[in-house]
Amino acid sequence: MARIDVDTDRCVGAGQCVLSAPDLFDQDDDGIVMVLEEPSDDPELDAARQAGLICPSQAITVREE
Repeated sequence: MARIDVDTDRCVGAGQCVLSAPDLFDQDDDGIVMVLEEPSDDPELDAARQAGLICPSQAITVREE
């Protein structure tokens, strides 16, 4: 099982997470990242990890439990 943690104070609204994993992430009206759902399978987990890696502000952390 995995959990996505976001630091909304660090988010700069670049939207790379939404572009790479639109089923998992969205942005609010200010452009700040929102988690839509936790990854439920391996492809979604891979997408969440990729979003964390490409986030320019490193605001996304994927924790595997």
